[in-house]
Amino acid sequence: MAEGEIGYDTGMADRKVAVFDIDGTIFRSSLLIELVERLIDRGVFPQDARIAYEDEWRRWLDRQGPYEDYIMKVVDLFGKQIKGVPYEEVANIAGEVIEEQRFHTYRYTRDLVKELKAKGYYLLVISHSPKFIVDGFAYEMGFDKSYGTFYATGPSDNFTGEIDERDLIMNKAAVLTRAMRKEGLTLKGSVGVGDSEGDIPMLEMVETPIAFNPNQSLYTHAKRRGWKVIVERKDVIYEM
Repeated sequence: MAEGEIGYDTGMADRKVAVFDIDGTIFRSSLLIELVERLIDRGVFPQDARIAYEDEWRRWLDRQGPYEDYIMKVVDLFGKQIKGVPYEEVANIAGEVIEEQRFHTYRYTRDLVKELKAKGYYLLVISHSPKFIVDGFAYEMGFDKSYGTFYATGPSDNFTGEIDERDLIMNKAAVLTRAMRKEGLTLKGSVGVGDSEGDIPMLEMVETPIAFNPNQSLYTHAKRRGWKVIVERKDVIYEM
């Protein structure tokens, strides 16, 4: 199958597309953060690796610093520590994370995925988490195709620390455009769901953009554009 493909090709031309972010949008955490924590617990990454992001984590937890600072520290740590680690070892641990946490989802987006799938939409995930864990989680959710950050491996199948097509995966609108061209999709009737400003270019493309549990930047943009804003807290789902 082509890179990122996790489902099957129905052969339907001009099929409606629904595109989702995962972390904080479907999954009630970050796949990358959960993976890094597990890699540290298992000794694949050094036990003191948390020092690299601990200050930003505490600042975010105390609502004194932005989540973006925290997650970028985790991303930087992963890129440095993954170099030289066998792919199979990391992929196996990623599988454990998926198996244990695949039901840790938001009810609104979980139900929306099921509804759109029943209507015949082509379900697409675009995430900045590592591709090998994004693919597994997206498969469990019933998505047709997923894109994530592709960490390269060398001849010995160990991670090199390099990222293939970094500029592409950072531009979710470009990824959506590529997927539409390859899969014969249409934006007519399209739906998009995201939670942060990094999702804005992708959401600008679709007919029905949904800002779900948005951060301040996305919330401000969504209200200015008249987009639907959905918030889920505990067992309450409401539109703002």
